[in-house]
Amino acid sequence: MEIAAFREALGALGGSAKIITDPDVMATYSHDMALFAKYELPDAVLLARSTQEVSLALKFAHLHQIPVVTRGAGSGLAGGANSMAGSLVIGLEKMNEIIEIDAVNQIARVQAGVINKDIDNEARKFGLAYLPDPASRDWSTIGGNIATNAGGMCCIKYGVTAHHVRALTLVLPNGEVIEIGKSTKKNVTTLDLLHLVIGSEGTLGIITEAILSLVNKPAEPVTLLATFPSISQAAAAAIAMTIFRPSMLELIDATTLRAIEAWRPLGFEVTGAILLMELDESSESMQAALERVIELGATDGVISESAAERGDLLRVRKLAYPALERLGAAILDDVCLPLSRIALYVEGVVKIATENDVMIGIFGHAGDGNLHPTIVYPHQDEAAKQRAILAFNELIYLAQSMGGTASGEHGIGSIKTAHVEREISSTVLSLQRGIKAVFDPTGIMNPGKKISAR
Repeated sequence: MEIAAFREALGALGGSAKIITDPDVMATYSHDMALFAKYELPDAVLLARSTQEVSLALKFAHLHQIPVVTRGAGSGLAGGANSMAGSLVIGLEKMNEIIEIDAVNQIARVQAGVINKDIDNEARKFGLAYLPDPASRDWSTIGGNIATNAGGMCCIKYGVTAHHVRALTLVLPNGEVIEIGKSTKKNVTTLDLLHLVIGSEGTLGIITEAILSLVNKPAEPVTLLATFPSISQAAAAAIAMTIFRPSMLELIDATTLRAIEAWRPLGFEVTGAILLMELDESSESMQAALERVIELGATDGVISESAAERGDLLRVRKLAYPALERLGAAILDDVCLPLSRIALYVEGVVKIATENDVMIGIFGHAGDGNLHPTIVYPHQDEAAKQRAILAFNELIYLAQSMGGTASGEHGIGSIKTAHVEREISSTVLSLQRGIKAVFDPTGIMNPGKKISAR
């Protein structure tokens, strides 16, 4: 890549664009948090500050057929933001302005680099809320959330990111800037390009701004924590508990609980599994929920009586992944199952862990079938790493064999492209490749990601 020519192409913007070519600095922009996803140093990193800068950069890349990788906070878990040799990484972290909160129309207009939680914090000043809550909401950017259609714990009631996006500013691979969607609540005038771009993982263009739906701030939730003898019993109970319309329904297994106890003891050392549920409508309904969960086999249950108690109960879920990560290298998988197959799936996970001689902790969003079996193996143990990768793929195969999907919210990135053809027909795959070719005829946008190679 001709760095001098690239600098000159962006020079018309008055020198505000920051171009990084230092290898040590570029290394920090070359990959996300997926442990075994391949990456190489790019030729340059552009920290864009405006849609115009992104447009000029893509025009240059399109003209010279330079691969482009878009990066937000690098919090992804599928290698979707990993660069390759000869590529240009366009980082959007400097595009972090909340442009407008429109309380009357209940929308927020934001740049792609704004942190998820910052949007919600600003909305709450107006009595509103932005509800999608991925576990990384304290540091992940809205552009990355949209690119992967991120989920979170509240998705069982309030839906994933796609349900809260009304419009996008998108820079096409040739540098042209377009707007898709509408700020209105309804819009069926044209083909729905908006939801085609959401979840496309940077393969169709670069999202630089978004108009998001806000809602009236929900009431303070009430939390129920129930303990079960086994993960299978807790998973089966979770299905029955959806009748209460929870705003959160989470599952944690004994392996994960033991990891938490070893780090931050909470008193769950002999518990087989935990089911966490929240209601944000009627606290009276929670007493009925407690009675029901005991009928379903829970050995104990407790309901929060204050915001502080709610925080204490939720702490166990927030510690799940970091507690497992302390024990070694952790590979966080992401599958989604029909609710009716969750209990059977977790039994299969235990078998996969035994057969591959690896530790697998299970936690995730039981309310919508999106589980995160997490494989842990010793650092620097190559044989254990290979067994972990084998188990990772078997977890996906098992989910797909049960009518599930390879990814519920983390995306396909580069580590799951081989699994795509197991879920869709060759005709559908051909249609998807055709769409990619229409948007990106030169194939420069995040090559090798999302859609499997021919």
